[in-house]
Amino acid sequence: MKSPLLNLTAVFAASALALTACGDTADNDDANGAEDTGTEATDAEETDAEATDEDNGEDDGILAVVDHKYGPTEVPEPEDGELSVVALGWSDAEVALALGVEPIAIQDWLGFGEENHGVGPWATDLVSGEPDVIPRADAELDYELIQSLNPDVILNVNSGYDEEEYNRLNEIAPTISGPEDAANFNPGWEAQTQLVADALGLSEDGEELIAQTQQSIDDARDAHPEFDGLEAVTGSKFDAAYGLHTQGDMRWDILELLGFDMYGPAADIADPENFYADVSEEQVEIFDADIAVLFPIGYTVEELAADPLLASLDVVEEDRAVLLDDSEPLVQAFSAGSPLSIEVVLDELTPQLAEAVENLD
Repeated sequence: MKSPLLNLTAVFAASALALTACGDTADNDDANGAEDTGTEATDAEETDAEATDEDNGEDDGILAVVDHKYGPTEVPEPEDGELSVVALGWSDAEVALALGVEPIAIQDWLGFGEENHGVGPWATDLVSGEPDVIPRADAELDYELIQSLNPDVILNVNSGYDEEEYNRLNEIAPTISGPEDAANFNPGWEAQTQLVADALGLSEDGEELIAQTQQSIDDARDAHPEFDGLEAVTGSKFDAAYGLHTQGDMRWDILELLGFDMYGPAADIADPENFYADVSEEQVEIFDADIAVLFPIGYTVEELAADPLLASLDVVEEDRAVLLDDSEPLVQAFSAGSPLSIEVVLDELTPQLAEAVENLD
């Protein structure tokens, strides 16, 4: 699929030169003067136009210059007009697809599989080809594989921000990391969307996508004024332990955007340098907010509901907890945090939150 390329508008400014040429007669002076002035003025116009084109990136072969965590990166304009994109960051591929660009390779962070092209079901229909699906790499990336794909640009925006990894990727192709001040896997959905758009030469489209997604969030919040000011938490159970999702993780951020406040005891243990906090068995009461959204990782929702510590909480006993089934796309959409998956969360989670709020005294 061909990538939409950035349409650059060249701004031309010419300065006219009035030169007087020497000749043998006054008539020749007039004639030659007029001829020379026209010729040299044209040359000056061409020179100034070329300089202006260079200033605007028109003829220098650069599609975009993107500022990110590791400085400015130039993305070359592909000679064949088709940008080859490798999307390694969590949900980076979904953002690219939402902007009309199909990556040639996608790292499958949430295990969607080759049949789904490594993206959520909300994005699968946007894939027309057969991108390489790279299994999630908890260890070192397969740099040889990535190099063999010969990409024009590598998207690693929502990632672990390892500088050595970045440097190795950047040796293969221009690589776009996260925002300058972002913590690991915590770029924020707006910044991630804009950085991906910038890298693809689609900055204005990125701004529009952010605005559309924000409007959907605002519409959902306006439809549920009962959410405003209620205290909530989002958490998970995994490996016989618990985790709290905090600011910077869309699993919490979407609740905050809908009007909820983080439950005080949960906010007290939140780590500003991370998007989650470990929760011990002795701390499980931090989930006992007005509303809780809980989901299992490596467990079934039935096992989650049967957890004796969680089951003893008022929020669970009084049906004010939304327990998400890890076999349903909503759990994956809740974790993906891209504009496309946010729409799924708004459509499917918001009604469940409204039902839980109805059970408050």
